[in-house]
Amino acid sequence: MPMINVNGIRLYHTDSGGEKPAVVFSHGLLFGSGVWANQVEFFKDNYRVITYDHRGQGQSEVPASGYDMDSVTADAAALIRALGVEGCHFVGLSMGGFVALRLALNYPELVSTISVLDSSAEPEPPENHGKYKFLNFMQKWFGKKIVMGSVMPIMFGQTFLNDPARHDEVKYWRRFLETTGGRKGASRAVMGVIERTGVSDRIAGIKTPTLIAVGAEDIATVPEKSERMHAAIPGSEFVLIPKAGHQSNVDAPDAVNAALSDFLARHSKS
Repeated sequence: MPMINVNGIRLYHTDSGGEKPAVVFSHGLLFGSGVWANQVEFFKDNYRVITYDHRGQGQSEVPASGYDMDSVTADAAALIRALGVEGCHFVGLSMGGFVALRLALNYPELVSTISVLDSSAEPEPPENHGKYKFLNFMQKWFGKKIVMGSVMPIMFGQTFLNDPARHDEVKYWRRFLETTGGRKGASRAVMGVIERTGVSDRIAGIKTPTLIAVGAEDIATVPEKSERMHAAIPGSEFVLIPKAGHQSNVDAPDAVNAALSDFLARHSKS
């Protein structure tokens, strides 16, 4: 199993290797590095493609602490250094987007660009706390399967969920969420996301070239939040992904790949 030791824990990662420009993909809450399969396949010929699982999620180690966003970002920074890919392109979705913003703020020397997908610079809205804590309690004590009926419409757009031609994909991702990672790590990661501190007051200072993209059907981090980030980060670029929800890279992979490919090509050193 490809594990790497960073900050005293073992993180699972994949790495296509080589001397091409590196792109590091950082997944969203409850998922794992496997969620980037389409992007890995698309970008592997032109980039060194790296994915990893956050602490407590996927196949990574489940430590007792360190689930706040600054600690999770420090993990990403340590991973980048350990793999020798300083100056990489960093692509983060949802929770991974929280990490991307904090890398650009706290470790700007490590990233040449950031792409922030279906994410937010703001803290979790107080009105969401009760619902998400209840779902977290249920999955921790009774298993992930019991909450999937509530989780799937949060994670995916209605166009994807209701497309008969993609029924098998919907089943696959439901099973993926039910079986990826353990209850304990998921519970700790959820609390880290719910209780995160926002960075809205700092992002105007980001100098790193930034792409912001969001699914038009995202109800977890609604497009208005991405629009506010775009307005605040000087020179940032904004793309609205049609017919996509919170997991836009799954709902509309071709559109996401096209947006990323165009952005990275314009900011990659030959």
